[in-house]
Amino acid sequence: MEAEAADAPPGRVEAALSCFSFNQDCTSLAIGTKAGYKLFALSSVEQLDQVHGSNEIPDVYIVERLFSSSLVVVVSHTKPRQMNVYHFKKGTEICNYSYSSNILSIRLNRQRLLVCLEESIYIHNIKDMKLLKTLLDIPSNPTGLCALSINHSNSYLAYPGSQTTGEIVLYDGNSLKTVCTIAAHEGTLAAITFNSSGSKLASASEKGTVIRVFSVPEGQKLYEFRRGMKRYVTISSLVFSMDSQFLCASSNTETVHIFKLEHLTDSRPEEPSTWSGYMGKMFMAATNYLPAQVSDMMNQDRAFATGRLNFSGQKNICTLSTIQKLPRLLVASSDGHLYIYNLDPQDGGECILIKTHSLLSSGTEENKENDLRPSLPPSYAATAARPSTSAASTVPGYSEDGGALRGEVIPEHEFATGPVCLDDENEFPPIILCRGSQKGKTKQS
Repeated sequence: MEAEAADAPPGRVEAALSCFSFNQDCTSLAIGTKAGYKLFALSSVEQLDQVHGSNEIPDVYIVERLFSSSLVVVVSHTKPRQMNVYHFKKGTEICNYSYSSNILSIRLNRQRLLVCLEESIYIHNIKDMKLLKTLLDIPSNPTGLCALSINHSNSYLAYPGSQTTGEIVLYDGNSLKTVCTIAAHEGTLAAITFNSSGSKLASASEKGTVIRVFSVPEGQKLYEFRRGMKRYVTISSLVFSMDSQFLCASSNTETVHIFKLEHLTDSRPEEPSTWSGYMGKMFMAATNYLPAQVSDMMNQDRAFATGRLNFSGQKNICTLSTIQKLPRLLVASSDGHLYIYNLDPQDGGECILIKTHSLLSSGTEENKENDLRPSLPPSYAATAARPSTSAASTVPGYSEDGGALRGEVIPEHEFATGPVCLDDENEFPPIILCRGSQKGKTKQS
């Protein structure tokens, strides 16, 4: 869920948005600029709260936050081969590592931290930043395309297995073994993502017309969605909702597509004996006699809902999140704004833009030009609110609101065995031991 933004127009160099990413559970947004980076909390539609900002590292092109903790990973164009890990509430550097070539992307969950270079992937244990494995001689991956399951109990990793086709390699980040390869598309890959439990993997090719969903770890195709037929597009982000009921895709066009993951059963009532119903049945039966490509296209599901931007050609990322008990579509764009839409999980259709926030304004100042609609009536929340989380555990760990308090009680599903304790510097090796180069200190695959 990360994108590197396009170059800024002249006169906006200092404030240019160079990258943006949502955190693992879509509760926070991180942006990188020529001046540094900022972190925002996504808890309100009306107000965009800046959690943290730093100008110590200029020209940031990668910034990733670990859930809602105080751990943030930053990479700058001034040192593109160096990864810096910070505890931003304490204002201290936990560690930094240097690599043999430029860092293209970083992915992390509560067990693993991945650093993706063009021809290798480094797998670290996030508890002590020990290097566990290096995947060498992978097919050239100039965009750093890879995905990591946010579920630390499996920590599945996916990355391209070919430069010419859409093959995906599925790798177990805990056992450090290859699980399988998936022949996902004929063309090369543009986007891949896991759902929150790590049980599904979605992918799109560079054509951007078809999106497929596979089971994990089996690699069997579960769903196939058609984004469009008239034109090829560049898919810039692909993300599941946290409950895995929806899949969202954004591209370089003005339309964001939302697909609903549901199978039509054979137990549907008979169509009424009308001319249109009869012709519909005949049309579907005819697909059995058509060429495979045509038949597949007719059987592909279309978008359940869409969100419309008032521009195209900008790089953007999207996510589906529950804010104030209602489902929202969020789109962060390289034009420097965050767009928030209402999503109707029952009827779908076109999502309604309800708020636009400036990501480059200082403090919590926001753009109110697109505060278009009043909030929906309370009765809607009953159909849209997600189930409550499981009972809390009494195991102490780092706090999800920043990690400042020792012994904070957190939900049991929110920590791994031996969690990252950001409130205790002894949880990490001394910084002098953690800094180092990853040139020749690796377990090779």
